[in-house]
Parts: sequence; C-alpha cells; structure tokens
Amino acid sequence: MKTLLVGATGLLGTEVCQRLTTAGHQVRALIRPTSDPRKRDALAALGVELVEGDLKDAASLARACVGVQAVISTASSTLSRQEGDSIESVDQQGQLTLIATAREAGVERFVFVSFRDNPNIRFPLTAAKRSVERALMSSGMTYTILQASYFMEVWLTPALGFDVANGRVRLYGDGTRPVSWISFRDVAHAAAAVIIDGTARNMVVELGGPQALSPREVVRMFEAAGAGEIATENVPETALEAQMNAATDSLQQSFAGLMLQCAAGDTIDPSASSRMFPFQMTSVGDYISAQLAARG
Repeated sequence: MKTLLVGATGLLGTEVCQRLTTAGHQVRALIRPTSDPRKRDALAALGVELVEGDLKDAASLARACVGVQAVISTASSTLSRQEGDSIESVDQQGQLTLIATAREAGVERFVFVSFRDNPNIRFPLTAAKRSVERALMSSGMTYTILQASYFMEVWLTPALGFDVANGRVRLYGDGTRPVSWISFRDVAHAAAAVIIDGTARNMVVELGGPQALSPREVVRMFEAAGAGEIATENVPETALEAQMNAATDSLQQSFAGLMLQCAAGDTIDPSASSRMFPFQMTSVGDYISAQLAARG
C-alpha cells in the first residue's frame, strides 16, 4: 500500500512518515516548494517520495493522489502559515478538495487528524474541522478520524506560556479543569497504525493520554520532580471570550477559542482507544522527566 501524507513536514506528519517507512510501507509526501530544505532532506533520507504541491492547488493534489491507496492528512495552517494560508483556504477548502480528489482517484482509506469538539465553544477552526469530518464520512472512502486532545509538546511549553525553565506558567481559566494531555508521537503512532494494522475502520476515535490532569496539577508535578518553584498567572475565561469575539482574523479567533476550550477542560476515557491502539502512551510524568532530563 502506498500512502500519501499531507502535512509531512509538520511536527506530527514527520513522525507518521518515520513510523510508516520503518514498517516497510511506501510513503509519498506532498511538499510545498517553500518547505524547509532540511525537512525535505530528512524525509528523503527515510525513503519518502517527495512531490511538490499545495492544499490550495487542486491540480497538484490530483497529481499527488495518482497511484496511492491511502491518504493521511495532518496539515493545518495554525502552526505553519505561509502567504495565502488561512483557516478557510487550508483547513477547510483545502482539505475538502483533498477529500474530493482522493475519492475521484480511487483512494481506499483516508485518515484525518482532527481535534475534539466542545459544542459550547465555536470558532473558525472548529467549523472547518467539523465540515471536513462530515465530508469525509459521506465520501464513500473507508475513513478514520482521530480527534486528539491537547499536545503536551505544544501546550506545555514556553510557546504558549508554560515556561517551567524560567519558573513562570500562564494558566488559561482557573487551571483546575482536567485535560487528557497527549504526546504528538502517540497520535502519530495511532495514525500510522490505522494504515499498518487496518484498524478503526469508519470510526471517529477520541485520543487522549493515559491520565487527565488539570494544568495546576501539572505545575505541581513539575515542582515535585525538581523543577523548582513555579509562579502562575491566570488568563480569565471572560478575557479569552472577549479576545475571541473581538478578533477579526480567523486564525487569531481560533487561537483564542482553543485556549478557551483548554480552560474548559478536555477529559477523554482512554479505554476505547487503548483497545484499538494497544501501545503504551506517554504520560505527563514521562513528559516531565524527559523535559527535566533535557535541561540537565
């Protein structure tokens, strides 16, 4: 089986490529001409076939889908944004075009990495993900939708105010509501397993880590593990709501929405997904140990 990976140069996509090629699967990656040469070289070193294209270019998607039996899409405009990229052009219309193109090309399986829904909090990225999920489920292709909780390697880092190394952590809301923090590597493991093992056919799978913990509990775990005293500050949910409602750019509106959704908590029962993907997932404790070890 040859699999097309869309989003291959991203944090998640690269890991999926590595897992598939290690398992002996043929992988083709859709690469933008402007992609980092080092990332292109790393994919090529794995034996990945590189084809240039863009989710905003329907003709390039048609070329990329020729001769593949499966598609995995991890692409989003949220973390890697270039000129012309937006929630509407990439996360919605680009993904919808990819689904239609894959169906026309005779693709058998389509894996879409999405995120969890909170019906009480709506923003452009939510609307895009849900419309893509609906289109995929009605496409006639065998589908798997992975709705992942919050990535530890993104949300528990200085980029989003979780700066343990400098003893400062920003909490969204009061920081008391549990979140099923998950490692992006475990999401990649699950996405690859769908292709390798043929599991989770025509299913929406909620993916969370092995333990739901509030941000305040994570802070205390860092301190107990030797990180030192950590000062916390809170961004009230009312401020996040105001930020989301006042934003004129869909990406900024979506970032505020994601923070508000995180503040509301996101707890997932891991029992169902663990039966489909029976591997040991990374715990928050594992993540903390790795972070502190890296600091020496």
